[in-house]
Amino acid sequence: MEDKSPHIIINDLTMAYGDFVVMHDLNFTINRGDIFIVMGGSGCGKSTMMTIMIGLKTPAKGQVFYGDVDFWGSDHDTRDRIIRNAGVMYQGGALWSSMTLAENVALPLEQYTGLGAGEIRDVVELKLALVGLAGFEEFYPSEISGGMQKRAGIARAMALDPEVLFFDEPSAGLDPVSARRLDDLILQLSESLGTTMVVVTHELASIFAIGNNSVFLDASIRTMTATGNPKNLLAETKDPTLRLFLTRGEKS
Repeated sequence: MEDKSPHIIINDLTMAYGDFVVMHDLNFTINRGDIFIVMGGSGCGKSTMMTIMIGLKTPAKGQVFYGDVDFWGSDHDTRDRIIRNAGVMYQGGALWSSMTLAENVALPLEQYTGLGAGEIRDVVELKLALVGLAGFEEFYPSEISGGMQKRAGIARAMALDPEVLFFDEPSAGLDPVSARRLDDLILQLSESLGTTMVVVTHELASIFAIGNNSVFLDASIRTMTATGNPKNLLAETKDPTLRLFLTRGEKS
């Protein structure tokens, strides 16, 4: 039976930079196995939300629970243990340009495990194969396409077998065909691994293709206005701002 228990719970969260409040009163739940979309227009705080969930920025108010553990209410060692179980694909892939794809994927394994060189090589080959990059181990990021760089970034994010994967605008800068292939890869990985995935994006095609749960951040009122399956939100919402976002003003 599919496990849909809460994985990450956002409780009464406020995001701010100094006195400037980006978003307030955020409450939503990401279930285990979700492909959860954090969506909204430019400047709504999507990427800030991700930095709070992965431990890079402290919320101004509220809580982030991983299971029953209050992440920001815990000590540094507990937060570090939780984040070791998370992988992040940053926008653009964020690969080290001076390192081969194999060296990029191997880096977290070398830093955080006691695996030997042969074991690391095997894991690297497996992770690159999972994202369709078998045979590209010795290529440098500059020698492959933007879409392939994103795939390599996913392979590195998966290196430590995380319980949750975060994606920051994964299809940004890609042509429609490459973006669709990346969406297909995310779906395949979700089905095969069962990993919880949190995807920050404003791309409609991706939102509807991969998301089974979501939150909408409305920059005009600085809070969330909806949470749930994006397809259901489009069908049921009476909020003009959310409808405009989900249709981009197209006539139905």
